[in-house]
Amino acid sequence: MITYTSIIGSAAEPRIADLLHSLEHHGRVDYVTLAADDIKRHRLRARTQRGDECGIALDRDMHLFDGAVLRLDRDAALVVRTEDTRWLRLAPRDAAAALELGYFAGNMHWKVRFGRGALEIAVKGALDDYLQRLAPMLADQRIRLANEVSDGREHHHV
Repeated sequence: MITYTSIIGSAAEPRIADLLHSLEHHGRVDYVTLAADDIKRHRLRARTQRGDECGIALDRDMHLFDGAVLRLDRDAALVVRTEDTRWLRLAPRDAAAALELGYFAGNMHWKVRFGRGALEIAVKGALDDYLQRLAPMLADQRIRLANEVSDGREHHHV
């Protein structure tokens, strides 16, 4: 297992992008896709798209990001990708239900955002886990699913 201890640069930098493009034509670029929580970590183990296990051990002043290049030489490259956050949109029936939902989401330590008269919850893991916890409020219609899970670019019906 190779452990990467530094970030070479960004895949968006013109010089690096040109090198990656060339390596990609020869099938020599691999990717490691990290969840939103993992991208914040400085030390972790991960599996690349090709199935290779790798370690990441960065100094505290270095931060992973989408497009971070961990390896770049004439033989191969390794680039970090981030998973898109999926958002569960819930619409409360009234102000009381909105307060209850907000209180509940806070107690669950769920990451939320507000928009279009709804509370959106960042889905980390299985959607069914969230729906089970929300089942009592959904069952008596204090809240309703706004019928979509969004990743910021597209919407998926649930």
